[in-house]
Amino acid sequence: MEQYHTGKVVYHQDFGTGRIVNADENRIMVNFIKTGIRGFTPAAAEDELSYTPFQQDEGTETEDMDLDELKIAIREVLREEGVTGSIPLAEKWDGGEIVIKPGKHDLQAKSIPIDTFFHKVVMVRNQLRVLEANINGSKNLSDSEKVDLQQYITRCYGSLTTFNALFADRKDWFVGSKKDD
Repeated sequence: MEQYHTGKVVYHQDFGTGRIVNADENRIMVNFIKTGIRGFTPAAAEDELSYTPFQQDEGTETEDMDLDELKIAIREVLREEGVTGSIPLAEKWDGGEIVIKPGKHDLQAKSIPIDTFFHKVVMVRNQLRVLEANINGSKNLSDSEKVDLQQYITRCYGSLTTFNALFADRKDWFVGSKKDD
């Protein structure tokens, strides 16, 4: 059981490549690239999971992927995971600008294109997601430490909900912690 830990990449004959997202003495949860999250008992994991990729059956031909195909595949995975890609700005903001006016009237206002500002907001969100993944995959943090750090990230998302008005699609919005009524 000790060999299976959160963050470890594993392989399955049918499901392909995956990453362990949670492991305890009763259950090992693996997020597979092609099929999503699957659960295994420790005994089933011993039988079905491997730390090395499975070899193809003899007689089947494989094609080597050229560099351009590899780049396209990597970009697609990064977009699907929300690490990169274009998040659309709501149409009403196209061509707009943000004006920051100082409280002292003798100082000059600063304006920046809203799409530049929006790009920075999206980059903050992407970096928070990377931080969250690193926390979840850390072997050096206890579960309670992970939960504590996750709460700070959730509060950051909550603080950034002000910028949800900029997003074209509601699925891209920041979501903080939900309050129970």
